[in-house]
Amino acid sequence: MRSRAALVVLLALGVAGCAPGGDERTAPTTAALAGPSTSRPLVDDAPPPTTTAVPQPQMQTFAVPAGARPHDVAPAADGTVWYTAQGSGELGRLDPRTGQTKHVKLGPGSAPHGVIVGPDGAPWITDGGLNAIVRVDPRTDEVTRYPMPSGTPSINFNTAVFGKDGTLWFTGQAGYYGRVTPGAGRVDVYPAPRGRGPYGITATPDGSVYYASLAGDHIARIDPATAQATPIDPPTAGQGARRVWSDSAGRVWVSEWNAGQVGMYDPRNQSWREWRLPGGRPQAYAVYVDDKDKVWLTDFGGNAIVRFDPLTEQFTSFPLAEANANVRQLLGRPGELWGAESGADRLVVIRTGD
Repeated sequence: MRSRAALVVLLALGVAGCAPGGDERTAPTTAALAGPSTSRPLVDDAPPPTTTAVPQPQMQTFAVPAGARPHDVAPAADGTVWYTAQGSGELGRLDPRTGQTKHVKLGPGSAPHGVIVGPDGAPWITDGGLNAIVRVDPRTDEVTRYPMPSGTPSINFNTAVFGKDGTLWFTGQAGYYGRVTPGAGRVDVYPAPRGRGPYGITATPDGSVYYASLAGDHIARIDPATAQATPIDPPTAGQGARRVWSDSAGRVWVSEWNAGQVGMYDPRNQSWREWRLPGGRPQAYAVYVDDKDKVWLTDFGGNAIVRFDPLTEQFTSFPLAEANANVRQLLGRPGELWGAESGADRLVVIRTGD
């Protein structure tokens, strides 16, 4: 009987040692790791970890002729950069490799505002002084004007963008928007639905066109098929929507001048979000979305260029060296962001390192 009782006790102890969740399950492994070892751990034989330096954005400036008052910029495919010399009524071209500039006269009374590079590789200019869209041949410097239809008053030209079908759309702060059909040379102009204010303009990947109305505190969608503009109101009243730019998903980013905010309108569900720029008194002027879908703005209040990451919702500020540099517009190409310091007669580039 004694031996049988002992056997029962031993069996019970064996079952307890195998019970799931018991501390005894990890004891053998712990003992083995804690015990003496006759060989070096594998981790000691591994090469040391390597770290890859993350390239940091670098800023560089280029002087342009005194009095040029550069307003907008447009990087070209050949590496040069076009800019509107509003002070002298000319179109400028910078070669960043040499720092040299060249100017093309646009005509008596010219006061160029915006410039973009078209599908044809040529710079296209909105010229308030000439009340016309102007094209400059990049090889011959030949100037071609597309004046507004007869009887059209001065529309106070602002900005242009090419749509998905190759049509050029433009805005006029006096209360107009319009289009140029380059192949036919046809110009159409329309009164804005809420009058004065049309300013920045952008095209989305699906072919829609949106403009911002600074005086009207709204953005508007232009239907390319009908040319009808439909106003869309941001959540913040009196925000002063100044410029707009589309990201790769078709969301429209808005620089809200009066509110010191960047807004984002998503056409897919007609929703809005807004973020205030850093600093005490920000003034968001220009907006541009790069090829990585990072949002860039210029802040007159902080005299800086600001990057906003939509994924982290964080801002990074890049102060400008010259006081009151006044960068009014931004454009870029992969790895580079360009602007014009209209208050300092300089162009500025931020090389992102991406």
